[in-house]
Amino acid sequence: MKYKFTGLTKIAAGITLRQIIRKADKKIGGWIEKETNLAQNGDAWVYGDARVYGDARVYGDAQVYGNAQVYGNARVYGTAWIFGNAQVYSNAQVYVNAQVYGNARVYGTAWIFGDAWVYGDARVYGDARVYSNAQVYGAAWVYGNTWVYGDVRVYGDAQVYGNAQVYGNARVYGTAWIFGNAQVYGNAQVLQSIDIINIIIRPYSITITPQNIVIGCQMRSRFGKEQWKVTDKGVTANLIKQYKPFLSLLKKQVPRSKGK
Repeated sequence: MKYKFTGLTKIAAGITLRQIIRKADKKIGGWIEKETNLAQNGDAWVYGDARVYGDARVYGDAQVYGNAQVYGNARVYGTAWIFGNAQVYSNAQVYVNAQVYGNARVYGTAWIFGDAWVYGDARVYGDARVYSNAQVYGAAWVYGNTWVYGDVRVYGDAQVYGNAQVYGNARVYGTAWIFGNAQVYGNAQVLQSIDIINIIIRPYSITITPQNIVIGCQMRSRFGKEQWKVTDKGVTANLIKQYKPFLSLLKKQVPRSKGK
């Protein structure tokens, strides 16, 4: 067994928490409710004033420290770090090399994994997935069925929700809202809600950002050499032809970002 209880207890939110001590080096640890909260094998550890309780589990090589809390049915494992005043709860999972810190909250059935970071006052919840090298921070919210991945940055007061996907090297920040079935990717930058328009015209969705127009799974630059043309091959060309006047109007409604 890796640790035992020191005998010290404290009450928090009506729950009795017990302090732990590592057997090998007598290192005093943090606070857990019961032995199932922290694995007895592996290098996972709870430090200082950190708390793990409820049916939450911390295992593998995961680290929880500072004033962080992991509770509910949450899982923290791999080499994940939870610290600062962060909270991971409900059925959320944080794993691989992911980090959640600051005043961030991850809950619902959200997953944070890979080398992703969630920090500041950010909130990630619902069925959202944040992974790879993505970062969500500031006061940003990511929720719903959203996927945020790649080298993406979502920050400021931005919100990404619904079935939206943000990936590649995209930046979503300021007061931008990305939602519905919108897709923002490549090197796109979205600063405010007016910067992106999403239209569902079954069986396709059309997303317009300051840099690109995406129809279905095809993307073209709004201002570069490879703009949409009605001569493009495939069924998408017919959609372009049918909605060309509408798209022209929409393009005027989304101003080109300065310096783009």
